[in-house]
Amino acid sequence: MPEFSSEPSSTPTIPVRPPEGLANNIFFSRGGLRSGWSLSLYIAFGLLIWFPLATIVSLVGGFREGSYSPQSVALGELVSFAAAYGAALFMARLERLPAGIYGLPVPGAFGKSFWLGIFLGLCEVSLLVGLIAAFGGYSFGPLVLRGEGLIGWGLLWAVAFLLVGLSEEFMFRGYVQYTLTRGIGFWPAAVCLSLVFGAFHLLNPGEGIVGALNVAVTGMVFAFALRRTGNLWLAVGWHACFDFGETFLFSVPDSGFVFDHHLSNAVLHGPAWRTGGTVGPEGSVFGFLTMGISALMIHFLFPAKKRADPPTATLSGRVPTQK
Repeated sequence: MPEFSSEPSSTPTIPVRPPEGLANNIFFSRGGLRSGWSLSLYIAFGLLIWFPLATIVSLVGGFREGSYSPQSVALGELVSFAAAYGAALFMARLERLPAGIYGLPVPGAFGKSFWLGIFLGLCEVSLLVGLIAAFGGYSFGPLVLRGEGLIGWGLLWAVAFLLVGLSEEFMFRGYVQYTLTRGIGFWPAAVCLSLVFGAFHLLNPGEGIVGALNVAVTGMVFAFALRRTGNLWLAVGWHACFDFGETFLFSVPDSGFVFDHHLSNAVLHGPAWRTGGTVGPEGSVFGFLTMGISALMIHFLFPAKKRADPPTATLSGRVPTQK
């Protein structure tokens, strides 16, 4: 299964003559269908999948808008991921590429990178809440869940946030990142999508500008992880565990949401710049510090490598050459 590569090939590719004719030149380039048209088709396929699925889930009563239970969150994110990944499968057939090239190769599913992401996500959220607590901004409070309730709700939230990680990482750093990279390059694409990622969170109740900026920075760090690791599995695990830590373990707001069935009656107290206020810890200034540390961790754990041989697939958007 081809993987992403963070380094451009040193071997020149053989130029491909674009199809003749004005219409063909509008729709095609040397690398195939132009990235703008690819994205348009991808969005159309995604909507065609999402709308009937969301309608069915809504009709059967499995998802209620405004419900903050893990079941409701899981169903909503499952529909979103099915639409995003299903559309990518259609595009993989059209573009004659393996679907794993878009960031979620099946052989790497829930492997070493994913579990390393789980560990790093737990470390980051613990450090962030720990810094807030050290400056007097967090109290754990009395336990709300015990025994079977603790295990049951904990497992439900773990599944829900796994789906959040899969859905959001693939939507913002999967097919769209790969395709925009073909058109404008990896880092310009990552900046654009990270800004959209942050702006998207402004729709959440209780979200704020500082929190949205922190989300945008998080998007850049996860794009850096994609660049260095070659896939999204590290980011998926990290994203899922960070959200699980905020919502369930430390029982604080998560991107402006205060979800049900958390572990304790935790309290954030003090100025919003320190605690994040209604946004939660990711709206704290300490969030920028922890994301900077996270970027350094990725840099040292996954150093950039030079390739002597041409990779089978690249993040630069170059179409793989056949050997």
